[in-house]
Amino acid sequence: MSHGRFVVLEGIDGAGTTTQAALLAKRLKSGGTAVRTTREPSDGPVGTLIRQVLSGRIVGPGGLAPGWETMALLFAADRMDHVETEIEPFLANGGVVISDRYDASSLAYQSVSSGRGGEDAVSWIRTLNRYARRPDVTIVLDVPSDVAAGRREVRGEAAQLYEQNEVQRSLVVFYRDLARYMPKDRVVLVDATGSVEQVAETIHAAYLGAFAT
Repeated sequence: MSHGRFVVLEGIDGAGTTTQAALLAKRLKSGGTAVRTTREPSDGPVGTLIRQVLSGRIVGPGGLAPGWETMALLFAADRMDHVETEIEPFLANGGVVISDRYDASSLAYQSVSSGRGGEDAVSWIRTLNRYARRPDVTIVLDVPSDVAAGRREVRGEAAQLYEQNEVQRSLVVFYRDLARYMPKDRVVLVDATGSVEQVAETIHAAYLGAFAT
């Protein structure tokens, strides 16, 4: 059986993960590589529910969003479905899967929003996701929170659940130290403050470096 390459792009909202995942996929495809791009929350049943929660279309009693523990459980359930239905089958055929976010997003977003001490939250979230397939490389797009906020403003979309500036500033700090929370994974931090083209080149170089023999 062939084994493919599982690549994850991570970063705060406005870091450019969606754009850069598409550009990396396009570049690899142009070289003849079989590539599947995907995302989390996924387009599966649980992922669709999560997107409705994030956009405020689904709320709990009193109009409040679900607590961080509930969100962590939903993301973990979506992830296992995502792995089983999309990621593993494509990798088994030797392709490259590029995911716009994966479990590092759960570690970052739910632990930052927990308010109960990051280490305890991280430990619990890692336990929830212990059976999720590990990425071959996680590329973190590092941008200051004010830069990302400007990009989100340009998009003109309604703010989602975690897009408050204070939360985003805390997420920047967490992502910059991500390797401490995922010690067995290959984590590469890249400067994503340049032009789209410059960042794409940096990400492609990080991809090549991760799989260099």
